Amino acid sequence: MELKQIKYFMEVAEREHVTEAALQLGIAQSAVSRQIFNLEAELEVDLFIREGRNVRLTPIGKIFYEHMKKASMVIENARREVMEYRDPEKGTVHIGFPSSMAAYTIPMAISAFRRVYPNVKFNLTQGFYYQLIERVIKGDISMALLAPLPGNREKIRGDILFSENIVALLPMDHPLADRSEIEINDLKQDAFVLFPEGFILRSIITDACLKLGFEPNIPFEVEDIDSIKGLVSAGLGVTLIPEITLVDHLPRNTVKIPLRDSYMRRTVGVISSSERQLLPAEQRFYEFLKQFFNRIERYKD
Repeated sequence: MELKQIKYFMEVAEREHVTEAALQLGIAQSAVSRQIFNLEAELEVDLFIREGRNVRLTPIGKIFYEHMKKASMVIENARREVMEYRDPEKGTVHIGFPSSMAAYTIPMAISAFRRVYPNVKFNLTQGFYYQLIERVIKGDISMALLAPLPGNREKIRGDILFSENIVALLPMDHPLADRSEIEINDLKQDAFVLFPEGFILRSIITDACLKLGFEPNIPFEVEDIDSIKGLVSAGLGVTLIPEITLVDHLPRNTVKIPLRDSYMRRTVGVISSSERQLLPAEQRFYEFLKQFFNRIERYKD
């Protein structure tokens, strides 16, 4: 079995079309077909079902594909690691983050890091909480910033970077807009603007409301933090939001009010796989995150 055969097999499997795979690979269709035939002959199984010009994986072909996908990732990581060890200051950091960290936390940390290591590149992936955890476990990304930091969970490790307050964001004409602080219970008659089901911040907020004896009315669900702020700005509801997302400015016609509910804080941390080592540039950024936010926390104190 040759690496070239695996490369051709993966391309055909993903495109389900030999001609399109050959065009992508920049070689003749006959060469692709011949390598696939040789691979099947060596394995003594049919990997594809031929349907005219299209192909699809057989059951054993699907199993073989999943193994080869993992093997290809190992080979690519090995290639990247060798290149980075030759020049670790020119590696690539593959990192994920949620919407609530897109505007300030991630840009601030990367900007500070790039002042020290200007040639390191970043591959950025935005997603929601559980999706990011699974992508780290699968190896699609190498690390992720999350809030809160997951508890004991198999296949991942992590470090807390800092903790932050969750505050209320209200329209400026809200009856409680002139308060210096409020309780979540004060908002039980209000319409909430929140993330959809499956987002961890949504769970934190709804769980807090349920513990206080009411189920929040949620007529608006959006996946983007700026959209949430925009709907509150338009007077369509209230929200509870990480204070760091308001650090640069408040949306027009809104007020930020601290919560007396002291437990409404969340930890922010970074996770990586416990089954794989970070590549040199990624490990450097991981350690930088811990030192960077530790300095900020000390300064705040």
